Amino acid sequence: MSADQTRREINQLDNEIASLEKKRADLEQKEADRTRKINDVQKSITKNTSASMLSSKSRQIQGYQNEIAKYSKDKADVTKKLADKRKKRAEKSVKLQNEEAADRKKEEKAQKTIQQGYERRINELSTQLNHQTTVALQQRVPDKIGSEEYDVFISHAWEDKEAFVDEFVAELSALDINVWYDKQQIAWGDSMRAKIDKGLAKSKFGVAVISPNYIADGKYWTKAELDGLFQLESVNGKMLLPIWHNITKKEVMEYSPIIAGRLAMTTASMTPKEIADELVKILKNADLEELA
Repeated sequence: MSADQTRREINQLDNEIASLEKKRADLEQKEADRTRKINDVQKSITKNTSASMLSSKSRQIQGYQNEIAKYSKDKADVTKKLADKRKKRAEKSVKLQNEEAADRKKEEKAQKTIQQGYERRINELSTQLNHQTTVALQQRVPDKIGSEEYDVFISHAWEDKEAFVDEFVAELSALDINVWYDKQQIAWGDSMRAKIDKGLAKSKFGVAVISPNYIADGKYWTKAELDGLFQLESVNGKMLLPIWHNITKKEVMEYSPIIAGRLAMTTASMTPKEIADELVKILKNADLEELA
């Protein structure tokens, strides 16, 4: 039997218990009323009451006593039924708890199976993207100097565009920094994976805007881009530049201790323009190192 069925049975028992409690209260009220009437009749009997009137009042009292006896018997029956219903309700309540616990276990197991399948698929896709990124990187390494098309690749969650990323990219463009930004580089009908692969492989640095949206469950592209940046960094050296946006160090640490250990810019204390100026300094230093 399902938990829903047991809940319906408990609701039915609750209704029956409420009805029996009302019935018992009505019987108790009737008993009290008849007892009051007996007291009233007894008070009306005096030494001046005639024999015939005394006989009539005695019959009246006896009638009330008979009614009280009947109400008392009915009340005992109702009380017994109440006890039975309450016992059944207690048993049903325990049963419902067990059924709900079993349902939760089934749901948790099903969710775990779905999550495991999803994670396997994400890992497969990430592995494919990492392989393609590595191949693209290997193809460009021999002619690395001057081969970059972009100064910086912007990895971000689309939910953060309006709040930060669009303005940040505008500040970078105003400083003549060549930016790979999906809104500018990916057109309708393009292969997102191919465009991202090329953007990663052809950029000097990758800025990752780490936010709650960026690290949320189900964010395949942000995870894939971040993995790609780490792959490129393993060959080219320092490349990943994190920006923390509306996120705490604890949240970053739980997502990736490696990223949490990096010095990051933060939108909590810096404007998009100030962060863009810091990036200009890094690009200038990188250019000087290449010329040295």
